[in-house]
Amino acid sequence: MHILAISPGRDVEASKWADVVKSGIDALMIREKHLSVRSLLDLGRRIKEIAPNLPIWINGRLDVALALGLGFHGGEDYPQVPASICEISRPLHSIAQLRERRASDQLLISPVFEVPGKGEAIGIQGLHKILDAIPPWRGKLLALGGINTENAAALRHHRLDGIAMIRGIWDSTHPSGIVDKLRDAWGGNKC
Repeated sequence: MHILAISPGRDVEASKWADVVKSGIDALMIREKHLSVRSLLDLGRRIKEIAPNLPIWINGRLDVALALGLGFHGGEDYPQVPASICEISRPLHSIAQLRERRASDQLLISPVFEVPGKGEAIGIQGLHKILDAIPPWRGKLLALGGINTENAAALRHHRLDGIAMIRGIWDSTHPSGIVDKLRDAWGGNKC
C-alpha cells in the first residue's frame, strides 16, 4: 500500500510537518497555494532536508517543482505538461479524462467518498469501474477523498496502488498511528 500525504493548504507548524514526513508515509504532496514562491521554495527545501529520500510533489507550481527537482501535480484545469520535464501527477475524476492524462506518473482517482466542495463521490464501485477500465499503467494509481482508517480496506483492488489522504493524517495528533492503522487495514504491506 502506497500512502501519499497531501498537505492541508493551511498554516502548519514546523513540528507537524516533521511528524507527518516521519510517520511512515511513502510520498508527500505540498499543497500550500497561499504561500509565496519564496516560502514554498523554503518549505520544499526544509522537507527535503528532513526526508531526503521521500518522493515529494508540488501542487500547482511547476516552476517550484522544477527549481527543487521534485514532482509536479497539475490540478483539474492545469494545462498538459510534457512528461519529459519532471514526474507528473494529475487528478482523475472519470475515465474520459484518461486519454489526456495517460503520460502521468501518478493519478489521483477522486473523490471516492463525500468531501465538501469536491463534487459527487464516485463510491467504491465507481473507483473499481475506473480501475478496471484503465489499460496497463506504468505509474501509481491512488484513491483520494474521504478515506479513513475505517473505510480504506474496502477500496482494495488489484490495480490500486494505495491512497492519498489529507485530513486523516494532518488532523491526527499521532500521524504514524494513522499510517500504521491504514497499513493494517490494507493488509500490512508497504510499497
